[in-house]
Amino acid sequence: MRKSKLSLAVMLALGLTMGLAASSWARDFGCGPGAMNLTPEQAGQVFDLKEKFKSDTAPLRKQMMIKRSELNALWTEATPDQGKIQAKQKEINALRDQMQQKVIAFRLEARKIAPNAGFGRGFGPGGGMGPGGGMGPGGGAGPGPGKGM
Repeated sequence: MRKSKLSLAVMLALGLTMGLAASSWARDFGCGPGAMNLTPEQAGQVFDLKEKFKSDTAPLRKQMMIKRSELNALWTEATPDQGKIQAKQKEINALRDQMQQKVIAFRLEARKIAPNAGFGRGFGPGGGMGPGGGMGPGGGAGPGPGKGM
């Protein structure tokens, strides 16, 4: 009986801790339109602009995800081919350059809507790290295929 009460208390504490941790990551950290002091009209225009940006860049983001997956597969081969890896990285860099051009255009257009809202600095239109979130081409923080951190 004592064991079940102790395990119940531990489970409740763990659930509460995880719930608090999840809610702390759910906020926008001051990067969303609400943090920019926009008028309702500006907020609507910025929203529409972001939606257009997302739809315009969807094919590019898809290609980047595919290329990253292909690069990861090259790294996980028994004997990674340096030439293939470098070529794939160049393809990714070219896609990244295209994305940067679209981000610049987005920011310039957003500044026309709200010149003092802070577009052009900070996290950009995504407000986060993006789909990768990692630090290297492998599954972790290094250049290899390991799981890393």
